[in-house]
Amino acid sequence: MKSRAAAFACAAGALVFILSLLLGHGAGDDLVDVGRSLIIAILCGTMSWASAQRTIAATASAIDTATERLLAAAHGDLHSHVPAEIGLELPDLSVAMESLFSQVRTNLDHVQTLALFDQVTGLANRTSFCRQVERLLAERCGAGPAALFFIDLDGFKAVNDTLGHAAGDQLLARVAGRLREVVMAQVSAGLGDAVIGRLAGDEFTMFFPVLPSRDAASRIARAIQFALGERFELGSQHVDLGASIGIACYPDHGDSLSALLRSADIAMYHAKHEGRGRAEMFTAELALEAADRAELERDLLLGLERDEFLLEFQPQIEMSHGGVAQAVTAEALVRWVHPERALIMPGAFVPVAEESGMIVALGDWVMSRVCETAARWARSGVHQRIAINISTRELAQADFFLRLRHAMATHQTPPPMLELEITESLAMDMDERVLGQIRALRQEGVRIAIDDFGTGYSNLARLRELPVDRVKIDRSLVRDIATSAEARTICSAVVGLIQGLGMEVVIEGVETQAQMDMLRVIGCTLFQGYHLARPMGEAQYLDRYAAAPTVEPTERRSL
Repeated sequence: MKSRAAAFACAAGALVFILSLLLGHGAGDDLVDVGRSLIIAILCGTMSWASAQRTIAATASAIDTATERLLAAAHGDLHSHVPAEIGLELPDLSVAMESLFSQVRTNLDHVQTLALFDQVTGLANRTSFCRQVERLLAERCGAGPAALFFIDLDGFKAVNDTLGHAAGDQLLARVAGRLREVVMAQVSAGLGDAVIGRLAGDEFTMFFPVLPSRDAASRIARAIQFALGERFELGSQHVDLGASIGIACYPDHGDSLSALLRSADIAMYHAKHEGRGRAEMFTAELALEAADRAELERDLLLGLERDEFLLEFQPQIEMSHGGVAQAVTAEALVRWVHPERALIMPGAFVPVAEESGMIVALGDWVMSRVCETAARWARSGVHQRIAINISTRELAQADFFLRLRHAMATHQTPPPMLELEITESLAMDMDERVLGQIRALRQEGVRIAIDDFGTGYSNLARLRELPVDRVKIDRSLVRDIATSAEARTICSAVVGLIQGLGMEVVIEGVETQAQMDMLRVIGCTLFQGYHLARPMGEAQYLDRYAAAPTVEPTERRSL
């Protein structure tokens, strides 16, 4: 800028000198004219230089001020105004700086909102909720208990699967609104405000820093259940939800947020296991159950590594009209030979495996052992299929059928020696990819059965289209068949329907001879249950059921 000012002053002086010479030409002595012109030029150049220097100084000062303001902004000062000096000397820069600071402030506010609030519900997210609760716990001075509520929605996954994620997000926003209404009602009742958060998915939390008693916590839980139990309307769709709630009180159930969350989570899972739609207060007994469950989960992983599992087999018996009883299928049932707890039945460890994800590894072990056993039976001339139960978690694995075929190929298992049992609810929800794989296996000779029929919700049109060979009627449909006319009517209708679709019917849970007699009158010929045989080891099974068919005596006794 100084160089430009010097150049400007020199140019101005030269121009004045030339003009002065031209205007004074012929008026006097040439040397005197040149001197006068030179003096005028020097004065003009000096004045131009002084003027330019003053402008440069003002601009430089404005630039220095702008630099200082930008440094202050870099250190976090985005709210102070841009100095007026900058606006006077450099108006475009002043406007640009104001616009920049405004945009940065807006972006930072947006980032803070994203960091602290859930975008779907507008509630505090996990980070914000935990910070607020930890601050409230640190500032507590009241004598009453505090209460943390862990709320898990019942049936939300079905809404996402059937109506889509957009409807699911809308439903979550409605749930958040009702939780706010519950808190407002409690504030009106004098119980104080609360912090509400969405931890993840369909899990919500609510923290009341001061309550008069534990009974107040139970009343709040009932209010939450009532609020979430009312029907939700999503456009033309009506959705019924519920909630499983776990309650933990400070300081009895934990003196820190992490301890309270753990206790409330344990109580919530207990509420779910007890049938959902419940509110449970944390207790020491629940803590022991949770610890035992965690230990069982650790032992389950070690058990898989140490090969502590075995298979037992329960026959499915075919009764012909001539009284000949013959085992046609052996259902493989897994048992756990725990080194400290003796023999553990699947009802005690399969749910743990399902929740922890270890059901996939356990299923692979069962699948490999069944394929090996079936191949060995086929080589020895025992042509009875072995049925294997497939869980929802296993079938959800993209490579399940690849692993099944690998096990069959490894042990050279003939496909007709295998039968896959899939639960009724799983069969109704299978997508086209899974159906295609099952159809391919069925064409190769693997039999497909629907297990526990009568315990879920069946679509009869869907049942007709499924690639299924057999349907196993659940024991709940035949339990009262010998004493209840209504039970006989229902069972007869179900059996007739399935047989009319061209599928075989297997009756599960046969426990008495009277049940068998009535079922045979209805037209059933395939049975499984304790009245016929309990699950047994492979050697005992082969001794009893690998031989020729036997004639059923008139007075049937339990095998």
